[in-house]
Amino acid sequence: MLDIISVKVKCPVCHASLMDDKNLIDNEPGVKLTIYINDKKGNIWLSSIYGSYNFRSDIDIPDNKIGVFECSHCKTQIPSEKNCDICSSPLIQLNLIDGGLVNFCSKVGCENHSVEFQDLKTALGHFYEDFSYHGNSMKNITIIKRPDKTKKDQVINDDREIIMSGTYLQSFCPHCKKSLIENNMLKLKIEKDNNEIGYLLLSPYLNIFSHKSTIRLPEKKTVKAIKCWHCDSNLIEKMKKCPKCNSEIARIAVAAMSKMIDFYICSKKGCTWHGLSDEDLKYIIIEDSEEW
Repeated sequence: MLDIISVKVKCPVCHASLMDDKNLIDNEPGVKLTIYINDKKGNIWLSSIYGSYNFRSDIDIPDNKIGVFECSHCKTQIPSEKNCDICSSPLIQLNLIDGGLVNFCSKVGCENHSVEFQDLKTALGHFYEDFSYHGNSMKNITIIKRPDKTKKDQVINDDREIIMSGTYLQSFCPHCKKSLIENNMLKLKIEKDNNEIGYLLLSPYLNIFSHKSTIRLPEKKTVKAIKCWHCDSNLIEKMKKCPKCNSEIARIAVAAMSKMIDFYICSKKGCTWHGLSDEDLKYIIIEDSEEW
């Protein structure tokens, strides 16, 4: 089961939605708030993925400082009714649109947050919606239109197999050949430019883009390395670039056509390109998508 929940929140004072469809964090609408910190005022967009600590702001947000948050609509300070169990800073409470609360610590860098659903029916509704990802059912490998091996020219679309959206991608390290799937998530080891190391967890279902990381990944920034968590081999392909943003791309192996094929993802946070090798594209295509 997917261990990722996307929450939708509203202001506890004016009840206006705080979701910003124009500013995505972790490929989902960000939670937009006004923040006051270090005598500066700015906008901040928090990730709506529960378990993600990623955010973006138009002002500098230093670690270990406590912010004051306002609703971006009514300009009222978001109230705090209790303190963080970890660092004793005020906990900020927002209302879930479907009923319940989400709490997060006002101290930058503290990873304490929680979701409190109003009732079991609401909680199950969130799990169902995120598991099916707005109507995309989780399917086993679905490949159609097996190519005619007697034909000399295999580059016509009608002759190529198609991996449909929602297909579960059995993913492996191209070096040690071990599975990259753990707890039904595609797990990758990542290293930032400052040598900070963490893990990136991706949905293994094609064109379902939920993901989270154990360290903060700034939007529109590339990572230094994407590695196999078994053999520590770097999966970045130095000689290949993303055709969408020109960043480096990483190569993993996925099972298709009863063999392994190369599958590429961009190393830049927020870039939504993914694709196959030129050779594999002669025989197989993935259902059209602009995202990963």
